Amino acid sequence: MGRAVLNDSGPDAGVPWHYGDPMREQRWLAAGEANVDLSHRPVFTVSGPDRLAWLHALTSQRFEGLAPGVSTTAFVLDPNGRIEHVLGGVDDGEVFWAHTEPGHLGALLEWLGRMVFASRVELADRSASHALVIAGGPQVVARRDLESVLGDRRAGTWAAEALRIAAGQPRIFLDTDEKTIPNEVAVPVADRLGAAVHLEKGCYRGQETVARVHTLGRPPRRLTLLHLDGSEERLPEVGAGVLAGERVAGRMGTSAIHHELGPIGLALLKRSTEVDAALSAAGVAASQEVVVDPDVGLHVRPRLG
Repeated sequence: MGRAVLNDSGPDAGVPWHYGDPMREQRWLAAGEANVDLSHRPVFTVSGPDRLAWLHALTSQRFEGLAPGVSTTAFVLDPNGRIEHVLGGVDDGEVFWAHTEPGHLGALLEWLGRMVFASRVELADRSASHALVIAGGPQVVARRDLESVLGDRRAGTWAAEALRIAAGQPRIFLDTDEKTIPNEVAVPVADRLGAAVHLEKGCYRGQETVARVHTLGRPPRRLTLLHLDGSEERLPEVGAGVLAGERVAGRMGTSAIHHELGPIGLALLKRSTEVDAALSAAGVAASQEVVVDPDVGLHVRPRLG
């Protein structure tokens, strides 16, 4: 393992970006042969006998019946179905260990705290004592055990981000904005809409919008994977405008250099943007690979008849 080169800015500042060979690190991580330090991500717990039923009622995910050791992801939506918060985690049978994006824990815990009412749950910030890692999957571990869990073969956040982007998995608050609804960034499969929304779990705040767009309409925007022109030797910044000709077609999200695909990124495009339209982001030419089909709603309606 080479010397760690740290992220020096952005939401992942302070943890290793790579260890000297980011392309090889990607191959190791894709094969499940490397671990990733995500100890900058805030960690919190939800404890108490009502914790799963309480999370089930508040979020987009089905928590009732969640088995110990099974990782899950959930959104908190606003009344109009827009993504306000995101959390991931795993229950150990007594406590739900959760994590969220850097810089967003305070707002999430404040909102959750207002929703406790008479439920038998307790919230606690565990970031000082516990850390998130990818080691055969996401795990929350004690910080005193961090080095031993990470082991000798490690990959940086460059590798983790490149594989995530290539898989078409958005990172909330970076690949989304304040108007994003889940239907714009996730593909429906069976009873799920991506990893964070269960389509048959019943009522929760914002559920009406998600259900209406899923069954009757098409999302106003769509997540797409961009293959970027590598000759520019730079990547567009998050939030940069994506152009189709001279027309603004959408918003740039995260980007990275992939070990096989080269420079890639995620973008939210207007649904009206043709799937074969040539695009540019911050002056970097790009072609599209569809993630969310602009006509996804049309595939749902025949099954409802």
